[in-house]
Amino acid sequence: MARFYRDAYGVPHVRAKTVQDLARGQGEITARDRTWQLEWLRRRASGTTAEVFGSSAVGWDRLARRTLLAHTARRAHAALNQETRAFLAAYVDGVNAGLRTDVHELEVLGLGPEPWEEWTPLAVFLAQHLLFANLGGKLWAQAARDTLGADAALLSHEGPQSSGSNAWAVGGARTRSGLPLIGGDPHRVIEAPGVYQQVRLACEDPDDPFDVVGLAFPGVPGVPHFGHAGDVAWAITNACADYQDVYAEPTPYDVVERWTETVPVRDGVPVEVEVVVTPRGPVFEDGLSLRTASGVLGDLGFDAILPLLRARTVDDVDRALDHWVEPVNNVVVADRAGAVRYRIAGRVPLRDDANRRGVVAPGPDTEWAGWLAETNRVDVPADGQVVTANERRGPESDAVGTVFVPPYRAERIHALLTGRDGLGPEDFAAIHDDSRLATVVILRTLVPGAFDGWDGDMRADSREAGAFAAWRSALVRRIAAEPVFAPLHEPRHDPVLRSWLDATARIALALPSLVAHGTPYGIDLARHAREALAETAGVDATWGETHVATPVHAFEVHGLVPPPLPALPVSGDSDCVRCTGSLPGITDEAFRGSVARYVWDLADREASAWVVPLGASGDPRDAHHHDQLALWADGRLAPVVTDWARLTEEP
Repeated sequence: MARFYRDAYGVPHVRAKTVQDLARGQGEITARDRTWQLEWLRRRASGTTAEVFGSSAVGWDRLARRTLLAHTARRAHAALNQETRAFLAAYVDGVNAGLRTDVHELEVLGLGPEPWEEWTPLAVFLAQHLLFANLGGKLWAQAARDTLGADAALLSHEGPQSSGSNAWAVGGARTRSGLPLIGGDPHRVIEAPGVYQQVRLACEDPDDPFDVVGLAFPGVPGVPHFGHAGDVAWAITNACADYQDVYAEPTPYDVVERWTETVPVRDGVPVEVEVVVTPRGPVFEDGLSLRTASGVLGDLGFDAILPLLRARTVDDVDRALDHWVEPVNNVVVADRAGAVRYRIAGRVPLRDDANRRGVVAPGPDTEWAGWLAETNRVDVPADGQVVTANERRGPESDAVGTVFVPPYRAERIHALLTGRDGLGPEDFAAIHDDSRLATVVILRTLVPGAFDGWDGDMRADSREAGAFAAWRSALVRRIAAEPVFAPLHEPRHDPVLRSWLDATARIALALPSLVAHGTPYGIDLARHAREALAETAGVDATWGETHVATPVHAFEVHGLVPPPLPALPVSGDSDCVRCTGSLPGITDEAFRGSVARYVWDLADREASAWVVPLGASGDPRDAHHHDQLALWADGRLAPVVTDWARLTEEP
């Protein structure tokens, strides 16, 4: 049986004599800490959220069923090797043993948690990443093209892409210890409870020993994205790869399969959902089908999970990630032998370039013709550095995707690293906290002299940053109100996809590109900028007065009162290394950004550090529910503790 330990922040450490006991222990401690979150994730994956929240949740349940989340998870589970299936089974046994009933959200809803099945972790992982890739972006690209024609490129160029993360590493010749360092932070919507769970997994089987600290997805065993196994450590960012296609299906449909499912609705009439599968994939919305790498292959890449835990070298991690499918990631790996490597992990389909933007009609030129074989693998010298921040990395990126994130974060991290030696974990932590916004230089050209005396640092206590943000929002609202964009404000798709199709948000993301153009769509940007400056002339507030951390809870989304959290001011912004994203023109609140930060020290794992936006526990009545929030908001990290003697054993 597994034994459980906690550090001062309540981070769970799981210790077991066998791999199976360890998996069961990870599942059990996750359920103890995150019962409500696991129930919510299970319902999202199975399309049963409306049974809890009523009609406001039907849109998601319809999408989950039409895109075959549960069906794909079952297929992927059946295709796993025997050892991985056994590992998952043990994890699910642990989850079911650890589920609690004394949980705030379940008490409010009058529910009890329902048991998991062995394929549920795969469905949960799929549900977390269904809209993480291309679907929303392709619908937006098509809407922009329909409205603006060829000029739509100004709103869908290299830049209006919000998924992101930072990861970087330096070789041992550049560090104080002589061994590599890895740092970074994943960027997602900031959720309550948190999307990542700090964990330690130690297997003490003499024939199969490993000891890994890392960031796990609640509901998914192992640490597939961020881990430090002592001898080797790894981290990922979103590669912005193109592994989903949206097809305009001819009618009547060429049906491969068709059936009807019933979505139960709390305090409402059940909703019948027709599920249709064409040769290209499931119809997720009338007339539109979705093809995904996981759907085509019936695989997610979970056979990588155990090899990652057992990895000792960069080559071990590299081989493990050959199994990976989606999401497609940039990976940074380093080991105690001094090796540092970058590679892409996941399956990117090969097809005609015409099939890589927007919605396409089925045809011979839209078929997938195999998978990208080149992983863009690069070995970093001992005196070198590697940075990945979702940017286009060079010509090799052409085969991977079409829309990447602007290079601002990557360029800033490179600048903060270049020419520096004797680096330690504290230097990487300072890079995490850098809040210089590169786009200030571009945008202030519209109002010469207005912000020239300011360095563009989006610190929470900065009044200059507050004034700039107020002006920027007013400018975005004025541009978004231009008649040329009116059709883009009209609803086109299910409201569940609204955030990917919000024209004001897209205009805000594209603002540097619009400014660089001069008079995009015949719009007098300089006039709008002057009028926005006059409108906000009286603003005298710090950035942190409006830029506060606002983790999203399912209750809030569906009209209930979420557990309270302190509204803490935070530094940074969307294009800062210190990513705490806002939506200029809509809200200054930091609703997305760094959902964890970490530094992996290969010389001394206890010199490593990490933090999450809330805490180890999902229970709002627990002392560790949000005891890391202040650290996270202040840009600080908590120590990684691995000495068993410094931990407290839990009954």
